[in-house]
Amino acid sequence: MNFNLNNLVVALSHAIDFMEIDFLGVVSNHSKRVAYIAMRTAEHAGLSRESLFDLATLAILHDNGIGAAFRTPRTGDGPDGNPPAPSNGFPAMEGAAAHCVAGEENLKGYPLLTGVRNIITYHHENWDGSGFFHLKGDEIPLMAQLIRIADLIELKGNLGGVDYEGKRQLYDYLERQTGTLFSKDLVDSFHETAAYPAFWLDLKDEFIRDALHRIAPQFAQEMSWSEIREVTKIFSRIIDSKSRFTRMHSQELSERAGRMGSFYGMSGEEIDELRIAADLHDIGKLAVSNSILDKEGKLGPQEIDVIQRHTYYTRVSLESIAGFERITEWAANHHEKLDGSGYPYRKPAAGLDFNSRLMACLDIYQALAEERPYRTALSHERTMEILRGMTAQGKIEAAIVEDLDRVFG
Repeated sequence: MNFNLNNLVVALSHAIDFMEIDFLGVVSNHSKRVAYIAMRTAEHAGLSRESLFDLATLAILHDNGIGAAFRTPRTGDGPDGNPPAPSNGFPAMEGAAAHCVAGEENLKGYPLLTGVRNIITYHHENWDGSGFFHLKGDEIPLMAQLIRIADLIELKGNLGGVDYEGKRQLYDYLERQTGTLFSKDLVDSFHETAAYPAFWLDLKDEFIRDALHRIAPQFAQEMSWSEIREVTKIFSRIIDSKSRFTRMHSQELSERAGRMGSFYGMSGEEIDELRIAADLHDIGKLAVSNSILDKEGKLGPQEIDVIQRHTYYTRVSLESIAGFERITEWAANHHEKLDGSGYPYRKPAAGLDFNSRLMACLDIYQALAEERPYRTALSHERTMEILRGMTAQGKIEAAIVEDLDRVFG
């Protein structure tokens, strides 16, 4: 199919925003605004269309490693395992080099047009060499410099509703940090693009998504479903990294979906689509706080209400991607039940096709086979007991459950 990878990235960007809100305390649309500012500044810095295309992806995904960094203890952290709050007042996680390294690792193999590397690794480097890795001046890749200046501009100002005084304070900040955090050339490039009133209006919450789509170069290419799946595997790593209890959930669910697709004699394309749905089914969980995902005790009614929103967010993330219509259904229906007791739409059996029913059974099987904060991983035998109990209640497809036993027993 004719596929634009950046349309996929932009469609998923609000889920990345939710993760940044949870870990960093930033405002909504953070990653989109960083991408917009970086690209507008890059236009005046003379980057090619191919480089701008890659910059859009990398800027949107610049903080994709915060999930892995948050749950990984690091040398020199505070007693709670989190980094000490940095002196500049920005959120604590923005002061952790670990999220730069983890983010670069997550994107290994992503098909960037220009083949650039280590942009995510070095997106917190400072012009004077005072960053995490002490790169200085032009040793820092230009795209990393662009994301750095855009990131700090976004963090320093309320750009969703910035007024004249807010602009003045940002300009003062940039002047103070020229030669320290940023090069003079980049600051000058930003001033050129910020001179247009439309620049500031585009940054408002109600306009930023369309503005980003409008300025990002469009490079569509013919890709098979298997090639697209190589990209969605990368997103599954980002999704799974948010909690240590789900660190392989989407990836292993995808493997099981592939095995069941083969068992049922599906075509290679349908198996790839099914595995893409498995890769992305929990992208909505990026919107759920780790205080809920990692809670050891029983969830309360308010927490259950929050976690049941994640399949809705999955649907919203995926449904704008052309060609993903079936994938969206299979991914977003994975908590619906045949008796209408599922969520978020309480769909009846008639509204759930075979692959939606299969995904629901597979997700339950995979979740039970994994460690959770409140229990250890269950055996295949115990998992099948629970699944058969659910079939007796009319919640999931009995024939599929028995097939899971045949394939995974």
